[in-house]
Amino acid sequence: MITKKVVIFTDGASRGNPGPAAIGAMITDEQGKSITSISRPIGRTTNNQAEYQAIIAALESALSLGASQVDLRSDSELAVKQIKGRYRVKKASLRPFYLKVMQLASQFEIFNITHIPREENKEADRLANMALK
Repeated sequence: MITKKVVIFTDGASRGNPGPAAIGAMITDEQGKSITSISRPIGRTTNNQAEYQAIIAALESALSLGASQVDLRSDSELAVKQIKGRYRVKKASLRPFYLKVMQLASQFEIFNITHIPREENKEADRLANMALK
């Protein structure tokens, strides 16, 4: 890998909540040049679980690429605020995903996560929806 800092956009999608679900993620360098992307179905799950699974898959990919710094952006306000510690993880079904994200995030020298509007997350959304077809 050429860069140690990556910018990640993630999205999870579920039709039916719960229903058929998929994840999408785009990993770029600091200049916005695409490094890799993720687009795959994940079975039947809720939208929030899909959002977490997209974050997990993207962080695992960033680690495998050798990234040491991550700037992750997601349009899931719930996941972002839980990961930042602003919301408690009340649903038992989300707790294992939250713990996995925290374990992965701890492996980076720098880890930032930001909530972004859906309009700024179009590519990750496209990748998740593409896998649902």
